[in-house]
Amino acid sequence: MTPHLHRRPAAAHRALSRRVLIGGSLAGVAGVSAGSWTALAAPSRTSGPAPEAASAGVSRSARAKAAGAAAPPPLDTRALQAAISDLSHPPSVGAQLRVGGSGDDWYGTAGMADLRSRRAPRPDDAFRAGSVTKAFVATVVLQLWTERRVDLGAPIGRYLPGLLPDESARITVTQLLQHTSGLPDHQGIPDDSTPEAVVRNRFEQWTPRAWVDTVTHSPLKFIPGTKQEYRGINYVLLALLIEQVTGRPYAEAIQARVLRPLGLHRTVLPGDDIRLHGRHVHNYLRMSDGSLTDITDFNMSTSWGEGEIVSTVDDLDRFLQALFSGRLLPPRAMDKLFTLPPDSVRMLDGTPARYSMGLQQAPVGGMTFWGKTGEVPGCRTRVMATRDLSRRFVLNYTPTPLEPEEEMTIRVAAVLTGASA
Repeated sequence: MTPHLHRRPAAAHRALSRRVLIGGSLAGVAGVSAGSWTALAAPSRTSGPAPEAASAGVSRSARAKAAGAAAPPPLDTRALQAAISDLSHPPSVGAQLRVGGSGDDWYGTAGMADLRSRRAPRPDDAFRAGSVTKAFVATVVLQLWTERRVDLGAPIGRYLPGLLPDESARITVTQLLQHTSGLPDHQGIPDDSTPEAVVRNRFEQWTPRAWVDTVTHSPLKFIPGTKQEYRGINYVLLALLIEQVTGRPYAEAIQARVLRPLGLHRTVLPGDDIRLHGRHVHNYLRMSDGSLTDITDFNMSTSWGEGEIVSTVDDLDRFLQALFSGRLLPPRAMDKLFTLPPDSVRMLDGTPARYSMGLQQAPVGGMTFWGKTGEVPGCRTRVMATRDLSRRFVLNYTPTPLEPEEEMTIRVAAVLTGASA
């Protein structure tokens, strides 16, 4: 289907705004807000790489000192259970949380994986992890860079000739990875401004190149490399780059380079498959009349390359440990993974840049977390850890409002860091 058949100019702006806000839900800035992790985060800046993870024989406090961060407080499992058991703030069907690091490991659940069976979630239940996909894509791009098959300073037009207008084709691979591309806003994308619109449009089919075409009709928003704006389209282009360089679908490249070596057997990139298979978490969306609609079946073609991954709490925890411990990338690529743009580069709202190559930074309560968030309607995932892995967590929950507050993440972060929400 061509993008021209989808044009809804009035709705497109609302949809884009919501997509951008989703990507910025973990902001490393000051201020108290009931709707964002920013309630716990203090101003911070890490424009250079942090130390590598310490060996297993080093104490928690020594590792934290080496990473330039406060040691995690003792794990309060009662408080963690209480943090995920409040399924009214935001209204949610269920939640699960895995916490690890420094010998402290805990898994807890609340609510239900689906309303029909009323069973509790399990750590091997599959769910749509949304933009966590970007961490996998960035890992493969950095692997290709270490193999000298990709030049991070090269324009994307070198790898994808003729796909973008000349000014966009000059955007570098680094600028795509760091969300500093300045690509124009989408035109003619599906409406997701209301629950009814999401349900109505959830089976629309797009090709990656048709989706890219929606950002080719306007000038760049800013000079590439001068500002940061979280945009999924950056990673659609990076997934296309992977395909061009490797000669295989990007999903197969991720399978061969990340999923299979780590034994992530429940993690898939579904492509055109609208269903989740095996045991899985169901997603529900509250309609304007108050009723709930099961929206687990979803065509993720508008999130191809940047937000389509399906995974589990256990698999994402294993991926996080492998990535941060250097199993997937050599030291020079790890430095890229944990380096933010220069101090002069700011988010569009003037706050410090918080996205590196595939990860985002979230300073909370004297600790600095790195990782990735993901969101699809009816499902949220937060995969975060300190650089030295002294504290890590994977949170997945199923809020029913279209635009839920971030209260559950705030509660969990408060317990994990000893901060007060």
